[in-house]
Amino acid sequence: MAGLLFTKMHGLGNDFVVLDGRRVALPISAGQARAIADRRTGVGCDQVIVVEPPASGLADVFMRVRNADGGEAAACGNAARCVAAMIMTENAATQAVIETAAGLLDAEAAGGGDIAVDMGQARLDWRDIPLAGPADTLHLRLEAGPFKDPVAVGMGNPHAVFFVDDAEAAALETFGPVIERHEMFPRFVNVGAAQVLSDHEIRLRVWERGAGITRACGTGACAALVAAHRRGYTGRAAQVILDGGSLAIEWLADDHVLMTGPAAVSFQGTLDESLLS
Repeated sequence: MAGLLFTKMHGLGNDFVVLDGRRVALPISAGQARAIADRRTGVGCDQVIVVEPPASGLADVFMRVRNADGGEAAACGNAARCVAAMIMTENAATQAVIETAAGLLDAEAAGGGDIAVDMGQARLDWRDIPLAGPADTLHLRLEAGPFKDPVAVGMGNPHAVFFVDDAEAAALETFGPVIERHEMFPRFVNVGAAQVLSDHEIRLRVWERGAGITRACGTGACAALVAAHRRGYTGRAAQVILDGGSLAIEWLADDHVLMTGPAAVSFQGTLDESLLS
């Protein structure tokens, strides 16, 4: 795999190294993903994305996601927008279907360079998130320092959304890694610190499992809106303001969550053989 081409992309600063494994299989290992993601000695990214042939005849591609620590994730909203934008450009199309381990994601161009992705239904049952045992997902009995009483939401990956008075001051650096690996979450968890600004605006910061604090988290934004509406804090649609910018999130009547936001190419390059050995 020496001389492997890659594209560096990002959605609101949540950045990815995208590899094309459609013609030649690219079995990127956890160690290789860590090497590529390292911001000092590799390319640097939050996630490594491998685009593969789809298993479903309904999809354009399969999107495989590895976090910066090498672990696999079933879904990534910002990456889905980036891959959808890439496929639409290749096909001169305005729609794309992305297959993930969490299911099929329908995407379409939304104007102004934005991409809208149907992230599927929000999962609210403890079994589907999953949690380690039966629990009220609207009020989890979990507390870590100032973080308490979260809402659990599954968006293809697990999220714990904590409502805070000041998202900027929330000590995610300290308590994010503690909550991420709490025994309540058998597959670990993404941790959101959400501040409700109005019934149509949420300020959100996210500690992503396997990646740490990221500038944006698409599934985290979806989870925050779902959690806020379940608590009666917002309507079914809101702007979710992340460190890297805003995403428009809507929880549709059929319980699917629609996410709309930008996707961008930063640069292209070639991976050195040392990163793949």
